[in-house]
Amino acid sequence: MKKIIVTIITLIVSTSFAQKRPDNWFNLDAKNDKVNGVSTERTYAELLKDKKSTTIIVGVLDSGVDYLHEDLKDVMWTNPNEIPGNGIDDDKNGYVDDIHGWNFIGGKDGKNVEKDNLELTRLYKVYKAKYENKTEKDLSNKTEKKEFKIYKQVKDEYQKQKDEYMASLNQLKFIKESLSDLVAELKSQGITKIDAAVIKKYEPKDQKAKQAKFIATTMCAQDPEGDLNEIMEQVDEGYDQINDLVNFALNTEYNSRDIVGDDYTNSSEKYYGNADCKGPFSFHGTHVAGIIGATRGNGTGMDGIANNIRIMSVRCVPNGDERDKDVANSIRYAVDNGAKILNMSFGKKYSWDKKVVDDAVKYAESKGVLLIHAAGNDGKSIDAMVHYPCKKFENSKKEAKNFVDVGALSWKGDEKIAAPFSNYGKKTVDIFAPGVDIYSTAPEGKYKDASGTSMASPVVAGVCAVLKSYFPELTPVQIKKIIIKSCVTEYKTKKVIKPGTKDELIEFDELSRTGGIINLYEAVKLAQGMVKIKG
Repeated sequence: MKKIIVTIITLIVSTSFAQKRPDNWFNLDAKNDKVNGVSTERTYAELLKDKKSTTIIVGVLDSGVDYLHEDLKDVMWTNPNEIPGNGIDDDKNGYVDDIHGWNFIGGKDGKNVEKDNLELTRLYKVYKAKYENKTEKDLSNKTEKKEFKIYKQVKDEYQKQKDEYMASLNQLKFIKESLSDLVAELKSQGITKIDAAVIKKYEPKDQKAKQAKFIATTMCAQDPEGDLNEIMEQVDEGYDQINDLVNFALNTEYNSRDIVGDDYTNSSEKYYGNADCKGPFSFHGTHVAGIIGATRGNGTGMDGIANNIRIMSVRCVPNGDERDKDVANSIRYAVDNGAKILNMSFGKKYSWDKKVVDDAVKYAESKGVLLIHAAGNDGKSIDAMVHYPCKKFENSKKEAKNFVDVGALSWKGDEKIAAPFSNYGKKTVDIFAPGVDIYSTAPEGKYKDASGTSMASPVVAGVCAVLKSYFPELTPVQIKKIIIKSCVTEYKTKKVIKPGTKDELIEFDELSRTGGIINLYEAVKLAQGMVKIKG
């Protein structure tokens, strides 16, 4: 029991008391600031000062965006042909009152999906109904045999995940209750700040109290002057996440489409959802939006990368796996309403209808729209494990030319430069970008650090938006070539800790196609050589 508890404690505190990142580090410069940001401030000061730009619409396909946030309200896209709140589809695009975007995971009655299954769960449920208690001898065609193979795979993985998360939930429940009892006892003695020194003096009265002291001592060791009350917040957050996985993500009886009210079997259906493009849990999308283009130079909060954009919020990502139908419709909606860059900070291991997403990606390509996608946070190679959506088309050797996969970079540099959680792939991931301890906007006027390839992707989207804004004639293919050719390759042949491992070293070049880090300064210099900039 103790070994398992220590493992979970390590997971909780490893992100709670990390070394402080430099302020605004993703916008800083390796030469001037000694940190591997994308040189945003240097670029505006040296290359783009007094230059003219074109306003670019960037689609944030995510959990929703708080469009009233003080640092986002002035950069939100507003549909010029829609009258707010009149209940009429004024612009005849099929979406009523889509003022700042659209919500494909909401119902016409205004209710919204917050939690959803993993795609693994959805596939297991469908195939279990068809193939439970059957053997390969019972199958009559190639389609059934293919599905049966998938069923066996997802069945094993589903059960494994459910068992693991149930065990983790029980362990976290024990930790949560033990610490709560300890905090309550100390508060009853008039002690409000509970740090390592207080815990050391505490005399437990029984075995349960001894276990609580051991847990608290282990956690406080990470930050001796820290308050156990704050640590408890991390425990509660971890418990809630695992609880959601057990009760929603891995619950075959839960069906979020009862809220949406669409015909989920009809992938060609487009006109469903509602206009609430913020939704009930918009932290992820709000954080992403701030990285791309939070208002620059207003002296408030933080500065995004792009200085002349409009953020379009397209809600398609629940707390769980996004659905292919919603992703495809979100791409098409954003494209049809003028977005030129789409950020997609989401992904999953399985796909229900890859073709409908492939077709939407091709549609975006035909309309000159660039898609930026987070590579995922499993610490694994996505050369060997597909991370959907992906640039390679189904049943084809071809891949989308307007699609960029992004790995996450840490500010710590040297052998720790690759984020330990980041997916990677010499054949699949195009480039790395800052994605650890990124300070950005959060709902209700707040700001917060967050880490993930979900944060690295909007860094790249922001860089691409600047290129498109100052060099509007650039095509998606040209922008992709520019960011790849101009990437900083200082770390290319250096040994770094391989993501997903404790100390295994690998050349940084092996983690992506380029072995490079995106850099706005170098990208703008290269673009200037290709296109005449307006002055």
